[in-house]
Amino acid sequence: MLVKIYPENPNSKEIDWVTNILKDGGIIIYPTDTVYAIGCDALNVRAVERICRIKNINPQKANLSIICYDLSNLSQYVKVSNSHFKLMKKNLPGPFTFILPTNSNLPKIYKNRKTVGIRVPDNNIIREIVRVLGNPVLTTSVRDEDEILEYTTDPELIAEKYKNEVNLIIDGGYGGIEASTIIDCSNEIPVIIREGKGKLII
Repeated sequence: MLVKIYPENPNSKEIDWVTNILKDGGIIIYPTDTVYAIGCDALNVRAVERICRIKNINPQKANLSIICYDLSNLSQYVKVSNSHFKLMKKNLPGPFTFILPTNSNLPKIYKNRKTVGIRVPDNNIIREIVRVLGNPVLTTSVRDEDEILEYTTDPELIAEKYKNEVNLIIDGGYGGIEASTIIDCSNEIPVIIREGKGKLII
């Protein structure tokens, strides 16, 4: 099912509807400030496993990432130093993924790699969903099989491809073609491991 939600002012009834799907273990596709992504309630292990199957991801080898509404509850999910927190505060919300050591509150599926990516996208739709849900949302990019375009930007084409695999696709307008910049903060000195859309403010 494809539903239009306007990023400037997301409708609260539609947001509630989406969060109820997530609470029931559903999987959604949604816009971010970079590319479209597939997600679920990050604390629902069965839904996370389902996404890993759809994306052919081995959670024991791949880095998983979660979207938070802001940085206020960060210590529930990751271990973060003061210096790394200040760096994140300068750059979020924005097109960045910060990799940090996992905390004890995350399900075991995240702990195989001992790190998790943290995103706070500059996108009202997904941030509002996360706020109302009360849990972070797992996030993994919707990739294209096209050799030239790495990411699918048209939500209608995404819906055509994934309509039988996910519960809901949100049309929040055309997506971007550049993924987030990834910064590894698992050690004392942050290291940019993928240059993406975001230009890091130090």
